[in-house]
Amino acid sequence: MTTKIGVILGTSRHPSLGSHLLQYLQRTFPDSADVTYTWLPLRDYPLPFYDHQETPLETPIHDLSTPEQAWLDQLAAQDGYVILSPEYDHAIPGILKNALDFVGPEVDHKPVQIITYSHFSDGGMLAAESMVEILQMLKLLVLPTPVLLWNADDNFTAQGELIATTPNSAHFAQRLQEAFADITFYSRLLATHPYRPLAK
Repeated sequence: MTTKIGVILGTSRHPSLGSHLLQYLQRTFPDSADVTYTWLPLRDYPLPFYDHQETPLETPIHDLSTPEQAWLDQLAAQDGYVILSPEYDHAIPGILKNALDFVGPEVDHKPVQIITYSHFSDGGMLAAESMVEILQMLKLLVLPTPVLLWNADDNFTAQGELIATTPNSAHFAQRLQEAFADITFYSRLLATHPYRPLAK
């Protein structure tokens, strides 16, 4: 069984530090016989501000636009997720929050790994913290240890290469390897042993 993991870039800015990091991840984690990745930069999904009458966790949205349907179809096709996000004003970007507002049963009881990055020394910690409650509300299973990449401009080139001689690069590389190993393990485990709610 091939495990399917969706990697979401939670910003539409381009070029950006996030796009450099995404390139690094694409180079570092190629598809294999065991795991395939779907790369989901939000700039590829031009979602409007959420204004449907339905609440997706309770009622399916009946009039999805083409980008909205494509976004939800991609999420539904995955066994687990990695969310890569910057920190904007102590929280996640509005575009990421809006994209999550469309989500309902597509992600129910699937695992998710949080990775945040920042130009500053906190590594996007507050963005990671603000994301946890949102993801738990969507019934995602949030892995317990987020990856925080601080002062990350110094570590990645515009071509998505990790600068090995820069402070923290070895630590970042190790943490990202660990995070992708974790999400692969839990995605495979839960795909082969899916959650089944108790009968009412």
